Amino acid sequence: VQLQASGGGLVQAGGSLRLSCLASGIIFRIVPMGWYRQAPGKQRELVATITSGGLTNYADSAKGRFTISRDNGKNTVYLQMDNLKPEDTAVYYCNSGGPTYDYWGQGTQVTVSS
Repeated sequence: VQLQASGGGLVQAGGSLRLSCLASGIIFRIVPMGWYRQAPGKQRELVATITSGGLTNYADSAKGRFTISRDNGKNTVYLQMDNLKPEDTAVYYCNSGGPTYDYWGQGTQVTVSS
């Protein structure tokens, strides 16, 4: 299983980024996917999840600004991030997890300048 995240970068506060995560080695259309982030000195935290059926869940910090989506034809999950804030600075990881498995991508750095 491989989860390849991309799309991070440096952006000014108020700007936008779209992260992508390409999955291989799993039956993508039937697994839930998620985005997590880890800021320096902090624990990894949930950002957003999406079920195989497209139901979404967001951390309070992401509600109204971030949108998670998936394209099962491309085996890809996305995280559209708008109105970014300096406190969104972190390494963002995509995840596919269930009762018997837990896969992580390599992470992509997002840095938001004030």
